[in-house]
Amino acid sequence: MTLLQILQEFISICVQDPMLHKEDIWHTYVDYEICLHTNSMCFRKKTSCVRRRYSEFVWLRHCLGQNALIIELPKLPSWNPFFSLRNVGQVSQRMDGLQEFLEIVLQTPLLLSDSRLHLFLQSDLNITKIEKCARGKTRYTVAEAIQRSNLDYHHRFEDKGSSEERNKDSLK
Repeated sequence: MTLLQILQEFISICVQDPMLHKEDIWHTYVDYEICLHTNSMCFRKKTSCVRRRYSEFVWLRHCLGQNALIIELPKLPSWNPFFSLRNVGQVSQRMDGLQEFLEIVLQTPLLLSDSRLHLFLQSDLNITKIEKCARGKTRYTVAEAIQRSNLDYHHRFEDKGSSEERNKDSLK
């Protein structure tokens, strides 16, 4: 790899599109879309989008802390028991904090070697399956899990686009 290639390497991360999910009358949670775009050799996919909730970020930080005892990990935004999706300020502040957390993590070479980070950012596996996959306890590898993730999402997006094109054509 040349110096020019190293200087041009980038990892762009965006936390956006908060969504409220109601599990039942008492339990609701918010998740966020995490979009990654990179040309870094560290990543299997160059673009990906996944949805994660705050508690999953807490889990990720804990995992990274186990592997990186010698470095100071960035902080997550504070947990707020009164967090409300309807409070635009709270939502924006949390998204900014989650994005800042990921940006700092992605600038730390030692952390980039953690397969759980890659699965968190580029697979649609839940936390339990991420742990199993990272430990080699699944029938699929980390690379396979990442490669297969969001295939349905991409196909739905492509199908939606093509059906919209067909609808436009039929209106002519």
